[in-house]
Amino acid sequence: MNINDKNCFAINSYTLYSEANPCIDKNSQYSNIVITQHFLLKWVIEYMRNAELETSRLKLRQWKDSDYLDFALMNADQEVMRYFPKLLNTAESNLLAVKFKTIITENGWGFWAVELKDTHQFIGFVGLHAQPSQFTFSPCVEIGWRLAKDFWHQGYATEAAQACLKFAFQELKLDEVVSFTAVQNQQSAQVMQRLGMQAMQEFNHPALNQDDPLARHILYHIKNHHF
Repeated sequence: MNINDKNCFAINSYTLYSEANPCIDKNSQYSNIVITQHFLLKWVIEYMRNAELETSRLKLRQWKDSDYLDFALMNADQEVMRYFPKLLNTAESNLLAVKFKTIITENGWGFWAVELKDTHQFIGFVGLHAQPSQFTFSPCVEIGWRLAKDFWHQGYATEAAQACLKFAFQELKLDEVVSFTAVQNQQSAQVMQRLGMQAMQEFNHPALNQDDPLARHILYHIKNHHF
């Protein structure tokens, strides 16, 4: 396939029509264009489903079944979950991983599983998540992370999040990305600050009771032109 051929990138309604109508005449003057466009469309869809990000030390990728055990151990760790409402049991953790995996399959991005490039060790997740309606500042896209404690204080969260912001602004063409955490979680807030994000406001998380000690959150954001 010649990627400089304009026909290769003319994905249009005729391509979709041809996919829905297999009886189309393959000898017509449009047949080569249709076939080329058909395979390109399949390639684009497959690429988005398998999109990965890489840094010097990390790979952000789709979730694997082999990640689930380590993820469950993370979600049952009191230190890791200190600023979350509760620990997760194995079933809850697996459901969360499946949810993340499904969103990446559907959208091509989300909360990616993170592994060390040298050892292929799963260390947690970092990524982007759409919040269309839950908050007063919705719709928005948030950036978030959760790493196993053995991999804290090594710059991994910041390194992976920088790659996610680059993807958000250069590939998704977003104008803004937000992040938030419980006001007590200074460690996470410091990552936001290292990313160049600015504090905007405090708010009560709508999913928590207002008298919950973790209800009060702080919102950070970064604009495309400031990245």
